[in-house]
Amino acid sequence: MTEKMPRLSIATRIRNNFLAGLIICAPIAITLWLTWSVVRWADSWVKPYLPARYDPDNYLNFAVPGSGLLIALVIITLIGFLGKNLIGQSIVQFSESLVRRVPLVRVIYKSLKQIFETVLKERSNSFKKVGLIEYPSAGLWSLVFVATDAKGEIASKFNAMGHDMVSVFLPPTPVPTAGFLIFVPREKIVFLDMSPEDAAKLLISGGLVTPEELASRISKSDKPRAPRPAPIEM
Repeated sequence: MTEKMPRLSIATRIRNNFLAGLIICAPIAITLWLTWSVVRWADSWVKPYLPARYDPDNYLNFAVPGSGLLIALVIITLIGFLGKNLIGQSIVQFSESLVRRVPLVRVIYKSLKQIFETVLKERSNSFKKVGLIEYPSAGLWSLVFVATDAKGEIASKFNAMGHDMVSVFLPPTPVPTAGFLIFVPREKIVFLDMSPEDAAKLLISGGLVTPEELASRISKSDKPRAPRPAPIEM
């Protein structure tokens, strides 16, 4: 005799249906809201400086969302194209020389340029690896993004002490954009196979969202194996 499942009350069914709908609708709504916010933010910065004859809103009876963002992407791409040739490099160098003459501005500009060059250039390997370190104490492990090897004065000081140090970024949950820069010995890092995107999902969800590839491997390994047939005795 199979036991009958207890019948759910109407309130429980409504709650379960609401939670199921929330799981479906919330990610879609938040994604659309964030996308729309970025589009409006870009339009508010670009359109006021756009000449009237190039503004599509002047030729239509309604505003065209995203036109400012599209124009900004085209301008940035053209600047990058021009900055690769000799004339463009000369203009960029001249502009940077003017910026370096301003005391406070030159510090901000130099720091931002180093960050963007490190993160965005294709030859950079920063934040492409994920690992685990024992933090905040022994036996407690935290997820980190591996940035790069220690460089400059910091590397020379560590090398004099005989340490091969790696800089890692330790983000908090659920906001991975803030965090701590920590220098860790290379042998103290447990490198993982998961991608930085999967690690970010794991952090933002507070450990609830497991990377898909790893989850499939775990589910396959956890499946009970069929028992082997007993040997036939002759």
